[in-house]
Parts: sequence; structure tokens; C-alpha cells
Amino acid sequence: MDSIIILLVEDNEGDVLLTTQALGNCKVANTLKVVTDGEEALDFVYKNGSFANEATPDLILLDVNLPKKNGHEVLHKIKNDEMYKHIPVVMLTTSSSVVDVKKAYSNYANCYITKPVEPQDFIDAVSEIENFWINIVKLPK
Repeated sequence: MDSIIILLVEDNEGDVLLTTQALGNCKVANTLKVVTDGEEALDFVYKNGSFANEATPDLILLDVNLPKKNGHEVLHKIKNDEMYKHIPVVMLTTSSSVVDVKKAYSNYANCYITKPVEPQDFIDAVSEIENFWINIVKLPK
């Protein structure tokens, strides 16, 4: 598999560091881009403002609880846009709420993962996400 661009939408600095560490351990040299709120996520995908020259992400790791626009709003916008709905979106969040899970899937999330509390378990979960979405799945280009 060729290198892919992963957009991490996460406002928790600790989770950004753990995700970066987990993805850094992989065998494929991926490009990780990080934004910290829902508006930045949409600006990145739609190439607005300072993100005008960014490439379209191949995979989005999206938190539910974000400032400005929450993950559900971001997911809804992306998955209802013909140009971007093909991008796989993995909801990676602390919320295990049945309401959040149902809402994510009703907005066509590709999967929903509750973040493990223990740091090593979190790193292992992100590594599994990476293995599945990079080494197993065929992503659209």
C-alpha cells in the first residue's frame, strides 16, 4: 500500500500524542495531519483558508466531542457531499453513548471506536485501526 494521508480531528493533546506515537510505529510512512476542532476539520477537507494547498485525506479519525462543530456535524457534512463521502471516517472518541453510536452510523460513519482509557490500550487500538484501514482495506483514490 502506498502512503496515505490521515486527518486526525482531536482536541485532546494527550490523545494526539498517543495517536502520533501509534502511527509512528507503523511500517508504512503515512502523513498525519492534525486539526483541533470541527471547523478546522471542514476547512481542511474543503481546502479553505490556510488549508488551500492540502491534499484530500484518505482517512479521517474523528472525535465526537469537539469545539466549534462537533464530530457529528463534521461527519454529516462530509458524508452528504458527493465529492467527499467516499473518505472513510472512523469515529474515535471517549463517548460510549448509545445515542452517539446510533447517530454516527446514521450519518454513515465507517466505524465507531471508543477510546481505551489505558495509554498502551489506546496505542494498540490505533495500531489496529491503522492495520485495518491501511494494510487490509482498499481505499479509493
